[in-house]
Amino acid sequence: MCKFTNSTSSSTNIQDREVLPTNVKPLHYDLTLEPIFENFKFNGEETIEFDVNEETNYITLNSLEIDIHEAKINDVKIENFEFNEEKQIVTFRFEDYLKQGAKAYLYLKFTGELNDKMAGFYRASYQEDGKKKYMATTQMEPTDCRRAFPSYDEPSAKAKFTISLIANKDLVCISNMNEKETNLIGDDKKKVVFNTTPLLSTYLVAFIVGDLKYIENNDYDVPIRVYATDQASANLGTYAANIAAKSLKFFDSKFDIKYPLPKMDLIAVSKNFTSGAMENMGAVTFRVVDLLLDPENSDVNVKQRVTEVVIHELAHQWFGDLVTMDFWDGLWLNEGFATWMSWYACNEFYPDWKVWESYVSDSLQHALTLDALRSSHPIEVPVKRADEINQIFDAISYSKGSSLLKMISKWLGEEVFIKGVSNYLKTHAWGNTQTLNLWKALSEVSGKDVVKVMDIWTKNIGFPVVKVEEQDDSIKVTQNRFLATGDVKPEEDKVIYPVFLGLKTSQGLDESLVLDERSKTFKLPTNDDFFKINGDQSGIYRTAYESSRWQKLGKAGVDGKLSVEDRVGLVADAGSLASSGFIQTSSLLDLIKSWSNESNYVVWDEILTRIGSIKAALIFEDEEIKDALKLFTRDLISSKLNEIGWSFNESDSFANQQLKSSLFSSAVSSEDPKAVEFSKNAFKKFVNGDKLAIHPNLRATIFNCNAKFGNEETFNQLFNIYKNPQSIEEKIAALRSFGAFTDSKILDKVTGLLLQTDIVKQQDIYIPMQGLRSHKLGIEKLWSWITTNWDEVYKLLPPGLSMLGSVVTLTTSGFTKQEQKKQVEEFFKSKNTKGYDQGLAQSLDIIEAKSKWAQRDTKTIKEWLSVNGYN
Repeated sequence: MCKFTNSTSSSTNIQDREVLPTNVKPLHYDLTLEPIFENFKFNGEETIEFDVNEETNYITLNSLEIDIHEAKINDVKIENFEFNEEKQIVTFRFEDYLKQGAKAYLYLKFTGELNDKMAGFYRASYQEDGKKKYMATTQMEPTDCRRAFPSYDEPSAKAKFTISLIANKDLVCISNMNEKETNLIGDDKKKVVFNTTPLLSTYLVAFIVGDLKYIENNDYDVPIRVYATDQASANLGTYAANIAAKSLKFFDSKFDIKYPLPKMDLIAVSKNFTSGAMENMGAVTFRVVDLLLDPENSDVNVKQRVTEVVIHELAHQWFGDLVTMDFWDGLWLNEGFATWMSWYACNEFYPDWKVWESYVSDSLQHALTLDALRSSHPIEVPVKRADEINQIFDAISYSKGSSLLKMISKWLGEEVFIKGVSNYLKTHAWGNTQTLNLWKALSEVSGKDVVKVMDIWTKNIGFPVVKVEEQDDSIKVTQNRFLATGDVKPEEDKVIYPVFLGLKTSQGLDESLVLDERSKTFKLPTNDDFFKINGDQSGIYRTAYESSRWQKLGKAGVDGKLSVEDRVGLVADAGSLASSGFIQTSSLLDLIKSWSNESNYVVWDEILTRIGSIKAALIFEDEEIKDALKLFTRDLISSKLNEIGWSFNESDSFANQQLKSSLFSSAVSSEDPKAVEFSKNAFKKFVNGDKLAIHPNLRATIFNCNAKFGNEETFNQLFNIYKNPQSIEEKIAALRSFGAFTDSKILDKVTGLLLQTDIVKQQDIYIPMQGLRSHKLGIEKLWSWITTNWDEVYKLLPPGLSMLGSVVTLTTSGFTKQEQKKQVEEFFKSKNTKGYDQGLAQSLDIIEAKSKWAQRDTKTIKEWLSVNGYN
């Protein structure tokens, strides 16, 4: 396990990294590949041109699951080469030394596995006309290019690539660049040669071969195509293509740098895709659900998701592809920026979505939730080995990274921030950088010491809680490390963060105040007894007030003195502080109850999320308290739900659709009789052929409801929907609902499907798990499944891939008791946790936090519910 320290200096020692020797430097790869679908292999040959940096008689490359048949250096055969499987390298040794300053040409002929691991050059399967078909595609990030061809598989080893693909003449071949020429080979094959790429890191190289169809958008300077396995599916790419055209124009303008390639392809990878999307330059690959969209038959959340994913990947074409981090400890710089930029551009395209309000309940809370665990990691995380890298593709790199950039952009001003980013991109185009390079660019354009401030935020784990003490006409604010378990040790509380206080009073928002010491006192500018810290909630910290202030801020929210972001942040802070023991949970419940007339869906989502957190902590407590919480929830939402209902029409705004969906979902989960009855009737009509009986915005909730109260017949109905869906969204909603059943035998059937990859694809294994983790029996069934099938799970999802950590977290973090935590610890005690140790540690922290919360506040919650009539 990699250990992190609370230090303001970088804890990454470059000499400790497992990287390739620098005796040579790759300049150009001339690469030809041919996928063989009959035996799931691929043939390859390449010539790599090198600069020789120092006299040497060997070259070492990354290589994994590749059989090398022939090797030559400058046309001289190499007899001596050896593999190191653990380090994933192959070393070629030769008799004659390469001279410093010379060019060298390494020729390799090899065979690889067209694997089913969603890594490297792999196969993705799908059904068409009752037949199983395959496409070959790539997923190189972070370190799987070595599965496709021997290479310098490190982000700093940028080179140019001339790629050729050999395939059946009827198949479509795609790569990063546009096609240069196509030559027929015999009667049924062709060789497609693509133009040479600009300088790219290996993780951004892409090639796809399959029976694909496309639609084309020409609203931008280069053609934009969306590819899918059939024309009907490709037609659903129209929305994404339109967003892509808007995004490329937007980024051209904002960065003042033209998109540099001659085309942009967006490819839907059918069924086998480990992440949401991958930003390969000029050839972005996606999960089907994150690219193809029927705007008339889609949930508003899905539309927003597709929009943000497309923008995110296209932002990477500049930030990540054009300019790339020099090593994986800078991953956050890629992902955090692309996440921030997707919100920024989305706000430009759809101002009525008010995405910066959602940001507070989405990105910021994801960041704070994970970073409140002792097992979190710094934004700029030290990584040394390939198996550590996948574990940092998490809410710290994405959400905390983007939240930090949001905080900086507010501090500097958005236009100044974007100008600094533009300067950074121009200065380092086609090169590699470190985080410091961006901070320097922002410092130069703003005149502020961004380097000093941001080093503290990026190189340390966690964030502070700011305690506010009221003193006549002033406030004393004190910062300490915040942990979800509420047990910070002195040695964990040494970092002093530069905290932007954002003091909001009736005079407005003062963003000049900075808490850069342990404690400071600030004079309040007014006497009207209204103030709030972290105005508009752009700071990365929690705020702990005195109990009387919580009541006053609750009233201020009702009186309209707080922005949406303020109200969301207040609920989130109260929820987090209650769960960690800083305040009693009754204070959170008082605040929530006082806002039953709230009209904003983002605030409601946060309220309902915090109630959900209480339910999750008490899931193994007696039924009485859980029933009382359901009653409280029904009462809380009843007024607003009766006002707006759950019928949708064309005049509904995005916000109204979101609010109706959110409140209806809460009504069903808290077993509101009318909502449950509606769900059952709508589902009955739906399975009897009335496909308009369920609105897309309610689909997932209605499927879950019928599963929860359903029997074997219901399972068969949902399974039939899963096997024969009208859309990919419908398929996923059905799959997720499998976990919501409460019948033990049905749940055994559900867990039995998890390893049947012909029914539940590897990429989707987590979806029914999400449903299972939502209730007590499901949590127990998940644990039984993972412990019984561990060897098979480990084989299906090897630790070098990212999904094993997610599965471990899903199958363990639902627990809430100390004895359950001990079971988890005992089971994994004898296991090799390399590659998922971070996820396991975080899961144990989550169980610990819930256990302490339940032990501390169950009685208080019961009393509050009873006093307020919910019993």
